[in-house]
Amino acid sequence: MKQFSFILLLSIFLTNCSSPEKKGNVTIMGNIKGLKKGKVYLQKVRDTMLINIDSVRIDGHSEFTLQSEVKEPEIHYLYLDKDDGKQYNDRIVFFAEPGEITITTTLVDFEKDVKIVGGKNQTKFDEYKKMMKRFNERNLRLIKEDFEASKQKDEEKLIENDEAYKKLLRQKYLYTINFAIFNKKLEVAPYVTLSEVYDANIKYLDTVAKSLSPKVKKSLYGKQLIKYIEDRREKESLPIKNDSIPK
Repeated sequence: MKQFSFILLLSIFLTNCSSPEKKGNVTIMGNIKGLKKGKVYLQKVRDTMLINIDSVRIDGHSEFTLQSEVKEPEIHYLYLDKDDGKQYNDRIVFFAEPGEITITTTLVDFEKDVKIVGGKNQTKFDEYKKMMKRFNERNLRLIKEDFEASKQKDEEKLIENDEAYKKLLRQKYLYTINFAIFNKKLEVAPYVTLSEVYDANIKYLDTVAKSLSPKVKKSLYGKQLIKYIEDRREKESLPIKNDSIPK
């Protein structure tokens, strides 16, 4: 009888000390090939602060499962802590929305090797990032050419590169604005507008905001975009004080 009581008490103790089952309407199933030990964090921004939503310690197996609770599609971050002293590298950005999301990548190149299978916003977000990668590659080529022209003191080439850069920037901005308008029924539209072309001409930002579907206008990023436009319009309409003009 005493042995039975001991086993019962031990069972109750273990039950109370075990971790509660993770719950949420978003399940992220991942695999970081090559990772033997480390900790993976699921993060998102709340009140301008990056906070941890869930985490899992990797010890021998590279697969993991994380969960989050969202009311609407929202940007999340997958952060790999390799204990290498770096705080801002090894972070993957993705759209979390109700359902299952699969993220696979490698330890060798955590950010570049990533493949994400998720919802509609993530699919379009991947499409947008692929085009942005092309713009960035062309920009890097211009930077390299500019460096070489500076060494050679080739003024004509420097002017040519400057014009090429301005043209590339206009193309990037126009692509983003058109992308947002075309995907006006998805939360990714106001998000990329705010994160990539926030300093564009306000009339273009306003065009995006007005094109958004009623649902997206009421979303987190829809509200942020509309508020940003209102604040910027108010700021730009303020008269310039004489003492604020540099002499």
